This record gives sequence, structure tokens and C-alpha cells, in this order.
Amino acid sequence: MDLSSLKPATGSVRNNKRVGRGTGSGRGGTSTRGHKGAQSRSGYSRKRGFEGGQMPLQRRVPKFGFTNMNRVEYKAINLDAIQELVEKVGSNVVDVETLRTNGLAGKNDLIKILNRGEVSSAVEVHAHGFSKSAVEAIEKAGGKAVKL
Repeated sequence: MDLSSLKPATGSVRNNKRVGRGTGSGRGGTSTRGHKGAQSRSGYSRKRGFEGGQMPLQRRVPKFGFTNMNRVEYKAINLDAIQELVEKVGSNVVDVETLRTNGLAGKNDLIKILNRGEVSSAVEVHAHGFSKSAVEAIEKAGGKAVKL
């Protein structure tokens, strides 16, 4: 076997459709475009999403809901994650920067502490928001919840 004997797989290569080369070719006359109408003319381009006059998909599907542009999104962090962080880092102060450096929050996230799990040590937690039950749990353990 050598490079000169290589050829494409059978059926994978076809000749181009030569349109408008006389009636004997079978593709003369209208050049496979049919009779009259916009699609038979040169320069015609179909609109994006056009479905031949049928109601297009983006108009058939109903619109619903609304997005409040003033909504404030918080990244939720639970007490069990804070307890793990305290054990890992060894510090009793958990602030926004600590949460970001340990991958619990992104750079621009607002942080809210929620009450899932327990805090066993006295921890001072700094965050943008707290649930009432989370504040109670932190203070019950002897810690402090500081809202930014």
C-alpha cells in the first residue's frame, strides 16, 4: 500500500449538481427552482425562523413570567459549612473574604447565612444577610452575627 493507491470510500464523493446547462442535463429551464415565486428569483433570502408561512415556533410558544430588575440575589451559605470552615481554618472569625478564599462564594456574591446544621463553637460571622434562626443559633453557641 502506498499514497498513490489511496482513494475515498465508495459513495462518499459525488459530482456537483450543474444547474442551468440545457434541457438535456435534466436541470435546465427553471434550474430546479420551480415556477415563479420569490424562491425562484435571484437575490431571494429567507428570513431567519421562516417556516413557509406556518406560524413560526417563536410566535407559537407563549410568553410568561417576568424578571424583576431590582431583585437582589444572595449566595446562601449554611451553618454546617461555616462550622467546617472554622475547623479547617482554625479562626473564630468568618468574614466575606474568608468565604471567598475558601471557594464558598464568588468575587461579587452577596452572602446570606442560613440555619442548616449547627455551630458548636463561638464564631463571629460577617455577612450581608442572616436568617433569624441562623442569628439565634450563632448567638446560642456564644458567637456573634455581624451584618455588613
